[in-house]
Amino acid sequence: MSEQGPGSSYSMPPAEYSVGFGTKLIRAFLIGFSAIMLIPLLPFSIRVVAEYERGVIFRLGRLIGAKGPGLFILLPFVDRMVKVDLRTITLDVPAQEAITRDNVTVKVNAVVYFRVVEPTAAVVRILDHIRATSQISQTTLRSVLGQSELDELLGQREKINQQLQRIIDEQTEPWGVKVTAVEVKDVELPQSMQRAMARQAEAERERRAKIIAADGEYQASERLREAAHVMAQEPITVQLRFLQTLSEVAAENNSTIVFPVPIDLIQMFLREERERAP
Repeated sequence: MSEQGPGSSYSMPPAEYSVGFGTKLIRAFLIGFSAIMLIPLLPFSIRVVAEYERGVIFRLGRLIGAKGPGLFILLPFVDRMVKVDLRTITLDVPAQEAITRDNVTVKVNAVVYFRVVEPTAAVVRILDHIRATSQISQTTLRSVLGQSELDELLGQREKINQQLQRIIDEQTEPWGVKVTAVEVKDVELPQSMQRAMARQAEAERERRAKIIAADGEYQASERLREAAHVMAQEPITVQLRFLQTLSEVAAENNSTIVFPVPIDLIQMFLREERERAP
């Protein structure tokens, strides 16, 4: 290599210049090719979780945890996310036919309100928490109906609802599901039982009517007894009662004339007859 003077400029040899340019060109090509290959994978890497959802993330099959709400970036072919809805679910329980404790066949349907409170448990511990809750609700409804009497089912509906809610919630708690309420909607009875209940209700109404009528007669007799005591102490009240009755009859039937005869007047004639007798 020869020395150059102060006025001369240093220049790269042509061979070294071509190698550096080729390396940069290959690097830029690889970066661009990688970017082009990653563009189709972007929809599989970006996830958006709504406010009422949670995303349970698995990395290479291992549970990472529940995240959300918001925007998340997953590693393609490495991460997998399962969305879980946290809103309350309304589940209709189909009509269940059962025999009550007093041997009455009934058909009852209900509605169950539940929601997920632990997303990781709802994904890891149970395959389908909605279907499992439905099956548990049906079996629990039949079991509770078999332990209750017909009068309890018809008259103590709130007690039956609370018992159903407690039992179903205890069984779904390990799955991260919270049962908030259970309501029995309709109780279908056989036609023969409906007619028997109608006759029973009619007999009960007749019994109450007779008791009310008897109570009214008893109170009226008590009032008459008190009035008799008053009339016995004041004989003039009898005459006043006669006059009141006469005014009432005259108001209804104007062509009828009633002359009350005092009992004392009749007794006076009877006394005279006895005195004349020998």
